[in-house]
Amino acid sequence: MLRLSLFCLNYTMKLYKPLCVAVVNALSDIIDNHKYADKVIEKTLKLDKRWGSRDRKFIAETIYDMVRWNRTLIEISNERKSLNYWNILGTHLVLKKILLPDWEEFNGINPKLIQNNYQKIQKNRAIRESIPDWLDAYCFKELGNIWDAELEALNQQASVVLRVNTLKTTKTKLIQELRSQNIKIRALEGYKDALLLEERQNIFQLDAFKAGFFEVQDASSQLVAEFMKLEEGMRIVDACAGAGGKSLHMAALTNNKGKII
Repeated sequence: MLRLSLFCLNYTMKLYKPLCVAVVNALSDIIDNHKYADKVIEKTLKLDKRWGSRDRKFIAETIYDMVRWNRTLIEISNERKSLNYWNILGTHLVLKKILLPDWEEFNGINPKLIQNNYQKIQKNRAIRESIPDWLDAYCFKELGNIWDAELEALNQQASVVLRVNTLKTTKTKLIQELRSQNIKIRALEGYKDALLLEERQNIFQLDAFKAGFFEVQDASSQLVAEFMKLEEGMRIVDACAGAGGKSLHMAALTNNKGKII
């Protein structure tokens, strides 16, 4: 959650302007142009080959954080009418206890006012947790007092879970291969083909990924196709297809001998 105690108290972190420019431009693309955050980040990280792992981590994590806490940051930064993404970024950095550099883009940002505004919004759950009012009202009506705990969980960063592509390998073989490359991975109990990545790292450059041995797919999402009791030769209508993770899982469970629409 966007609580000061969860942020790194890092007064010495040095900010680099090209990275902040990349963040601001990406946010505009995501929020103003309604583009998928993961696609925008993927494109952004390719803008400069000189960026190292720390630079890429800063860009990706900052964008994801600011998208997740978009409403909260807008309220705290008083940017409700016209979105100035530099002010919103500055607000985010102040809350992370990062000293703002003397850049023109950060002129007018008042850290003390930001801290005061942060305290003021704590009693408003929808603003504090960065969700629409209608969603907060609806979920509280449905879930009652457990909604607070559920909402807090929803705002936590999700774990990275892989799904073994059983058309090409087995769970045991994939675990062995990934561990041989110092990837910390373990089987996820209660899920047939799920592996939990214990440390975040770039897995998309691995030969195992390029060979199609696994996909990244949330553990709960993997339960959907399993629940359907699929068999070879079935015709399946996927009426809730997004990036296609469940569709690929269905293909694997039908041994590539079904028809998925």
